[in-house]
Amino acid sequence: MDPWVPPDADDGAALTRLAVAAVRARLLAEQFSPPVPERTGLLPVGASFVTLERGGALRGCIGSLEPTRPLYLDVVRNACRAMADPRLAPVTAAEWTTLDVKVSVLGPLVDLPVGSRAELLAALRPGLDGLLLTDSGRRSTFLPGVWRSLPDPDRFVAALLVKGGWPAHGWPSGLAVHRYTSVEYVHPCPRPPLPG
Repeated sequence: MDPWVPPDADDGAALTRLAVAAVRARLLAEQFSPPVPERTGLLPVGASFVTLERGGALRGCIGSLEPTRPLYLDVVRNACRAMADPRLAPVTAAEWTTLDVKVSVLGPLVDLPVGSRAELLAALRPGLDGLLLTDSGRRSTFLPGVWRSLPDPDRFVAALLVKGGWPAHGWPSGLAVHRYTSVEYVHPCPRPPLPG
């Protein structure tokens, strides 16, 4: 398998512009159909997350863990979905000028064959690994960027377990662990007000 090559800085900037345009169009109740990009790095099938923040507070984060559509279309889809993250109130037009838009492009999921919490903690690469935990009925993931707010591996794993509905300090039977890396691109606020 070829090593994963993340989008370059120019492709990342193009992806964040697409995410911003999708959010703007949705706030204005306009249709948004992105043209096929000229940048070929945006065309391969890819997986992404779009995170919306306001003043450092999460306003939405939705994404795809596995590639199923061209990367540029995945980003547009996830930007629109992040505006209505079911965990939070929908993003409003009043927030537009102060909204930070982040696009994380994910590398492939890699099976992490660990059989205990201690083995997982020993295998983790803090600051680098995103984690996906799954069992027969649940799944939970943290992007690598979560390490910025949870730098301690034990707390990182505990919070991820709780997010998935498992006990913070247990090790659920049948738990499967995958790791992945990502690269994050940011389109920060402020931005011009919406028309009208």
